[in-house]
Amino acid sequence: MKRTKVALIYDFDETLSVTYMQDYVLIPELGYKPADFWREANEWSAKNGVDQITGSMFYFKHLYEKKGIKLTKAKLKRYGEPIEFFKGVEDWFTRINKYGRFLELDIEHYIISSGYEEIIEGCKIRKFFKDVYGCTFVFGENGTPVWPARVVNYSGKVQYLSKINKGIGKYDDKVVNEYMPDEERRIPYTRMIYFGDGQTDVPSMKMVKNHGGSAIAVYKPHTRKKEKAVAMLCENRVNFALPADYREDKEIDCVVKTLLNRIATERDLEELKKKEDKKKKM
Repeated sequence: MKRTKVALIYDFDETLSVTYMQDYVLIPELGYKPADFWREANEWSAKNGVDQITGSMFYFKHLYEKKGIKLTKAKLKRYGEPIEFFKGVEDWFTRINKYGRFLELDIEHYIISSGYEEIIEGCKIRKFFKDVYGCTFVFGENGTPVWPARVVNYSGKVQYLSKINKGIGKYDDKVVNEYMPDEERRIPYTRMIYFGDGQTDVPSMKMVKNHGGSAIAVYKPHTRKKEKAVAMLCENRVNFALPADYREDKEIDCVVKTLLNRIATERDLEELKKKEDKKKKM
């Protein structure tokens, strides 16, 4: 039997990694503490009427130029190396893929993040993802950022869900809103599980949930961020609110395996129904 495709889709910062990817090297290299940088960048964005994600990308470019530090694509990739992940993340993909194979499921992993693709390319877990949809820069002739090439914000995340659903290319922006019959879509929303932690994930989590898939709000264990995740659960925006611990037999592991069991069972029931429908025509 051909394996059934399933998509596990993740935000990155504070969903898989313990903090923002820029906080490890990018911000300290400028001589800032993360909290000070983000406050200053957000103030600049508000003052100039720019959304915070686009504004922070410009502000990085601006400060690096101001300080005379050359920022290149290769350098950004190296900044992904020290990123730390929540417990269990680094072996999560191998374990859950193995469980999927047991159920005759072909699990594909994706990242949809407001972080930077160039940094994610250098992190330890990049090899496990079929694709990464994140913010990227245009680099000029001298190899430094010129301007954002792509910004992934609240609404932007939703379009990449649609691309995964339809199986269209990462850069096929013109066809993403074209009609496609449900039976032709590569991965139905019912076979998607979305992991996120914050407000930029809410539209995507709600979209997956409302279309029959599952959305998991994760939070850093033993912090007040649990309140935010539980609030999303109470507001009916997600199916689960779970601590970001991906180790075997922890809550995320148990919930996701149960969801995969359901997907496999529903597939099997569909196949049985098709066989019974054929009998009616005999």
